[in-house]
Amino acid sequence: MNVRQEFQEELNVLKSLLLNMGKRAENALRESIKALQEQDVDLALKIIDEDYKINRLDDEINEKAIWLIAKQQPVATDLRRIIASIKIATDLERVGDQAVNIAKSTIRIGKEALFKPLKDIPAMADRVLQMHVGVLEAFDKEDYNLAKEVAEMDNEVDEMYGKLVNELLSNIPKSPELTAQITQLAFVCRYLERSADHTTNISESVIFTVKGKNYDLNR
Repeated sequence: MNVRQEFQEELNVLKSLLLNMGKRAENALRESIKALQEQDVDLALKIIDEDYKINRLDDEINEKAIWLIAKQQPVATDLRRIIASIKIATDLERVGDQAVNIAKSTIRIGKEALFKPLKDIPAMADRVLQMHVGVLEAFDKEDYNLAKEVAEMDNEVDEMYGKLVNELLSNIPKSPELTAQITQLAFVCRYLERSADHTTNISESVIFTVKGKNYDLNR
């Protein structure tokens, strides 16, 4: 095996680690919403307990990326791939953190009867998860157009966030005894909105890899 082939294999390993991390972050986010809907405290605790697996992958990816830069001294697209990998890992780790935050809100709400059926928050979560799945595909295929499409979906998530939070907070004067619960649900909306922002950051990293330019898509 020549040096180039060996380097390409190492890049493939780095990519696999990132895709694995992305899938774990996706599952954590999906399970956190399930825990909230079902008011499943045990599932929420499991999400918190297993967050270390995502953090460990973040560390492994960073170490491997730094090692590749030091050993191979890559240039051009290869260097951009490695730099983007470090940035993407950071954003994936933060998506995992948002899932943990949702799990904590679920625990704080506990088994208290919800003031209304949860429909809008899961709908917002579905959109965020759609973005997440899409951006992982864009990363895997280095698909510029798909990365842009995913980033554009963030505007819809922002609109959903604004509408949901306003609706939730407007119910506090009507049901002051539910202030704590409503506040936690508003926090959940914020955690989902932040997850979408991190996904948009990943889109920027994909575009940086492909085009070699930095774009601010989080506006």
